[in-house]
Amino acid sequence: MVADVVVEAPDTTTLVFFTGNDRLEYSAGHFLTVDPHQFEALHRFTSFLEDLKGKKEPPRAYSMCSAPHERHLAITVKEERYVSGATKFPPLLSPLLTKRTTRGMRLVVTGFTGPYTLPADISSKTDHIVHVCAGSGSVPNFSILKFALAHHPALRHTFVYSNKMWVDTIFRDELARLAAAHPDRLTVVHSLTREENPAVYGPTVRKGRIGLPLLREVIPQPTGCYVYVCGPGISKFDIAAAKEAGTEPQPRFLEAVLADLKTLGVPNDRIKREFYG
Repeated sequence: MVADVVVEAPDTTTLVFFTGNDRLEYSAGHFLTVDPHQFEALHRFTSFLEDLKGKKEPPRAYSMCSAPHERHLAITVKEERYVSGATKFPPLLSPLLTKRTTRGMRLVVTGFTGPYTLPADISSKTDHIVHVCAGSGSVPNFSILKFALAHHPALRHTFVYSNKMWVDTIFRDELARLAAAHPDRLTVVHSLTREENPAVYGPTVRKGRIGLPLLREVIPQPTGCYVYVCGPGISKFDIAAAKEAGTEPQPRFLEAVLADLKTLGVPNDRIKREFYG
């Protein structure tokens, strides 16, 4: 049952679930899935898309922003938009979850799974976790961060987070509170690409994209840290469109960050990655 609906940004909503269980078995960074067929309000759209595509609509995966030690289960969903000429099919489920889900609604979720998690022995491997996120890529990292702060006291974290505008920044107040509560263990750096004067939001807010200069600043020891990267990446639709056009797909956030990390000398086996596209 949906216990609370929290608007994080104009296009992003956190859904807090009451499950009846005090503790659920999952790992920080896991995602769950939601099947669109359970929603009567989507029936005609689901049927139309299945006729159009010639196949059944699959469940959608959403990362959990909650951490296993917290009493609630929660996911954060960013609304996908239909862009004429760029988006092949109109988004099906995310508009419903972000804009039309209310307290008291009941829905079936399936999970929990995903490889984007902390190893149980992470504290023996490093003392520094660097989170590099863009947009809703912050969601699993936020879960990992909260869990690690509570259960891995030897770890310190640098959370580097890119968005277009300050208003788009998910969890900005929660991240600030965590940084204030753990000043020796957490540093948060925001990077805004479309704000004219991002410095008005504080000394930790930068202008521009996350690139090599910023990564070099926050990763002083490239071979000693672990880096968790999550954000937009090249999708199968990008690959198909590029193939049809006879070109190579253009790198997105994930590919650009991975290239910069390679330049810095961060070992590949110390990089965890997850993308959406």
